[in-house]
Amino acid sequence: MGDIFVQEKFEKKLMPLADKLAENVVLKSLRDGFLIITPLIIVISIFLLIGNFPIPGWTKFWMGIFGHKWIEWFSAVSGSVFNFTGLLSCFGISYAYGKNRDLVPVHATAVALVSFFILTPMTLTVGKQEIGAVKTLYLGPNGIFLGLFTALVSVELFRFAKKRNWTIKMPNGVPDMVRESFDVLLPSGFVILIFFLIRIIFSLTTMETAYNFIYTILQAPLKHVGNSLGSVFLYILIASILWCFGINGPSVVNSVWSPIFFVLSQDNLKAFQTGHSLPHIYTEQFIEDFATYGGGGSVLSLIIVMVFICKSKRIKELGKLTIIPSIFGIGEPLIYGLPIVLNPVIAIPFVITPVVNVLFSGLAFSIHLVPYTNGVMLPWTTPPIVSGWLTTGSWRGAALQIVEIIIGVMIYLPFIKMLDKKYLRDETATE
Repeated sequence: MGDIFVQEKFEKKLMPLADKLAENVVLKSLRDGFLIITPLIIVISIFLLIGNFPIPGWTKFWMGIFGHKWIEWFSAVSGSVFNFTGLLSCFGISYAYGKNRDLVPVHATAVALVSFFILTPMTLTVGKQEIGAVKTLYLGPNGIFLGLFTALVSVELFRFAKKRNWTIKMPNGVPDMVRESFDVLLPSGFVILIFFLIRIIFSLTTMETAYNFIYTILQAPLKHVGNSLGSVFLYILIASILWCFGINGPSVVNSVWSPIFFVLSQDNLKAFQTGHSLPHIYTEQFIEDFATYGGGGSVLSLIIVMVFICKSKRIKELGKLTIIPSIFGIGEPLIYGLPIVLNPVIAIPFVITPVVNVLFSGLAFSIHLVPYTNGVMLPWTTPPIVSGWLTTGSWRGAALQIVEIIIGVMIYLPFIKMLDKKYLRDETATE
């Protein structure tokens, strides 16, 4: 009865806030926009992995057969996405935001891309000569926040004009495609005019371009804040606590942190692709592969205890049912089946375990026991050990995951044993 009262009380206080964050049209569009380009990044990451597989002598062996073409082939594929992540972010977010704002998504996307190009420097000085060209610097990871803000602002301006019915009316009998193109002519012109003026304004300042302004004032400082133990600690703590109340924690906190971690991952990926040293510890791959194993709360450790140590039939059978999904990162069957939601006995290690993983991993990476994550985005269902090896390019990444899963087992053990004894007594009493 008490549990029901507590659940109702927290749902009343917490659920509206979580729903507002998860359903906020801007945050939702950021999340959906990045999801649009995520499949491309995963596929391209596989090509990058094949070209630079973490086995000594791999690249040298294939270059001995194909020459430098081996590198060129795979660089062409990986560069097709990684050199344009800023542009692709603008594409994905404008499409999602236009759709969420009840606009025709393709129109919103088209006007956003044009706006992005208006703000992008189009000349390049080679020697003493100025030529028409665009640096991929502006279109790649460093341009992600420019793409993000351009997408949101341009679509909102486009919506502003559409709501006020700034259209050119065509007579009856005109084909639908022609009528539709004239419907968006004035709104598109309005957005382009605004971004034309923005370009002029920035050209008259010391910043010179909108790219320089956003990167200097916002993107670089946010990367610095996000690339910190405190930031990741707060992220994982909030996500774990939300799970304890039945709220999908990552779906809420990712709305705020995802753009930052995405940029940090892209920086590492670019460095990995070009053979430079990796700059950041705390990336998307750090969160996905070295903070939680088997789902929220790092429940794979808990399931191992349930299957191999617990004696209660109820707990042992549930462990057997959930261990396969958990190996592939699906923890919900256990979270709602044990349950962990509003279970004060298990909620404590559920929050503590991923926090300990973050602290332990952060230490291991910072003292260079384990190479930094290379930014390669694997499918989220990639099992531990495999993911640790591939994302760091070293067996030490896999070893760190094994150690942390064992630490998680030790953290969960005394708590699940208390629950196990209770269930065992209940089962004995009914026999």
